[in-house]
Formats: sequence, structure tokens, C-alpha cells
Amino acid sequence: MARYTGFHRPNRPLALYAGAFAVFLYLPILFIPLFSFNAGVYVKFPLEGFTLAWYADLFQREPLQRAFWNSVQVAAVVSISSTVLAVPAAMAIARYRMPGKRAAVSFIMLPLVLPGLILGVALLTLLNGLGVRLSLVTVALGHMVICLPYAISVLLPRFIGFSRSLEEASADLCESTWWTFLRVTLPCNMPGVLACLLMTFTISFDEFFMAFFLSGTEPTLPMDIWSQLRFPQDFPSLLALSTLILVTSFLMVFASLKLGRIGLVQAKEVR
Repeated sequence: MARYTGFHRPNRPLALYAGAFAVFLYLPILFIPLFSFNAGVYVKFPLEGFTLAWYADLFQREPLQRAFWNSVQVAAVVSISSTVLAVPAAMAIARYRMPGKRAAVSFIMLPLVLPGLILGVALLTLLNGLGVRLSLVTVALGHMVICLPYAISVLLPRFIGFSRSLEEASADLCESTWWTFLRVTLPCNMPGVLACLLMTFTISFDEFFMAFFLSGTEPTLPMDIWSQLRFPQDFPSLLALSTLILVTSFLMVFASLKLGRIGLVQAKEVR
């Protein structure tokens, strides 16, 4: 019987469309690092010269540095908390049958499709009703609402593809469930866990809507950038900062995807 190979044939119109779409989507982003090295204050062609002064200026701004460390602290707490909560949740979804499982999973994943504006207003209304003072803690809680679905979606394929034969072998050797998890399950799925940490850290660090509605007197970095956009003389420094964030976010997301791929490959090999 002839083997169907239709999916392996190159589709040039589709490839051209994908290339044009990628250029349309990402070409404007490339202008950010380009103009971050411009000696002039205004974004215009031709460039007025090459300079690194805007990058050096970032180290002279104490409010910007405080906002940066606020974002780092919030992102670290959110990434660790989201991953710790997502590991048992993903294991339960992957392994057990329960009534209302699909509805529960859909409810957990709901923040992925809801606009950040709606979530921000809803959480602000809830916290005001409870009399909670806005601070970095409330920002972290808001970020966890967004990051937890991402964390579960990253970990879920790893636990679905993970063979339980290794856990059964550990149980046959009279190992407890807790030690089996620490010595077998967690190490085998560690690439997925690390990918989850990197992904949620990046999402929390760049999140704006929750910080806009839930931050108090301690702004995060996206809030500080938004407040400085009103001043043209600060715009080149913001371009330099945006370039650094863009490069760092790209590297972290790329590392997350690579680690996630390693987890899938290892799961398939074990299986």
C-alpha cells in the first residue's frame, strides 16, 4: 500500500504567508534596539549617530533600579509559587479521573483567554471590598492568577507522557509515595519544572495590567516605564531598557522551550 506523504510536500504560498506575517509582526520590534543606539533624542531617520549613553544612563536612575528589583522580587515569588502549585495540579489532571474534571480544567485555564483589563478590575474590586491594602503582595497575587494556568499548561504534557513504571518499581522496593516523588518523579520531570519556572518568571516580570490596578506606592518596572513615557527626554533610555528586557525575555523563553523539549524527549524515551 502506498504511503501518504501529502503533509511532507512544501506549500510555498503558505510559507510565503507565514514569512510575511512574521515580518509584519516582528519587524516593528527590531526598531527598538536600533533606535536605542541613536545619539538623538527623537525617533527618526536618519540616525544622528551611535552611542551607548542611554544604556549608561539606566544605571544612574535610582527609581528605575528600585522598580526593577521590585519586579524581580515579585516575579521570583510568583514563579516559585506557581510552579509549586502547578506540579500537584498537573499530576492530578494527568493521572486521575474525577467528576467535573473538564469543567474544572476549563475554569483554571480561563485567565488565559480573559482580557487583562477585566481581570485587573475584578481583582481590584475584590481586594477593595475585603479592605486589603495595595502593595507588591497584591501584585504578586494578581500575577499568580495569570501565571498558574501557564504553569499547568507547561507541566501537563510532561506528566501525561511520563511512564509510571518507574514509580511502580520504586513502590515495589518499599519506597514511600513521598520519597518516590522526590527521588523518581520530580528528577525525571525536572526539565519541565525548570521550563515552568522560566516561563512564569518572564510572564510575571513583563505583566502590566495587574501591576497597574494592584500596585500601591511601590511600582514595578512596567509601571515605571509607563509613567516615564510622558517625558520625551527619557524616551531613549526607555528604548535601551526595552532592548535589555526584550533580549532577556527572548533568552528566557527560548531556554524554557528548550528545557520543555528535553522533558518531552526524556518522557518518550522512558515510555
